[in-house]
Amino acid sequence: MYRLKRMIVWMKRLHQCRGFGVQSPFGYSFIRYVINEHYPYYAYADLEKSMPYIDKCTRKLGKLYFRIANYLQPKVIYDYCPTSDAYNEYFRAGCKKAVIVDKVCDYSEVGLARITLTDNCQYEIDNLLNCGNEHLVIIVENIYRDTKSKDLWKSLIADERTGITFDLYYAGLIFLDKSYYKMDYVVNF
Repeated sequence: MYRLKRMIVWMKRLHQCRGFGVQSPFGYSFIRYVINEHYPYYAYADLEKSMPYIDKCTRKLGKLYFRIANYLQPKVIYDYCPTSDAYNEYFRAGCKKAVIVDKVCDYSEVGLARITLTDNCQYEIDNLLNCGNEHLVIIVENIYRDTKSKDLWKSLIADERTGITFDLYYAGLIFLDKSYYKMDYVVNF
């Protein structure tokens, strides 16, 4: 089932592959060298050996989270409603100095946050958007799960507190840095 869904999503987004049509130097390099990086990183083999039980979608997202943590090198990673310990292992391998928390007292210290869209996540998203940390990147999972999730994702793209957003179908990335021109990039991931 995953392969069929993956192929359909990939075909729909074929023209948005590997940064084609992206004019922003930051957007292009982030898509090309973080989101769609195909070269194996130093920890992939060890992570695969330590977690052979995870499914392909979780592994694909885990590798993405590894690359994002490796790129950002945040001090604090906030994992709201963790669905799997596997993601924390990928975060930890990508940034060894990061502290991974599931509860936050000071949102301004968070450098990377992962939130799965659930019925009660809006409060946490608002706290992250209001924290004033322009270096924060928020990963939002399940943005196409249902109509409510799609609507929430669209409202986050349009929100004046957000900057560049990347729609990867399985997850969305929100950058709060306002120094870049606000854009929503649909990426074939």
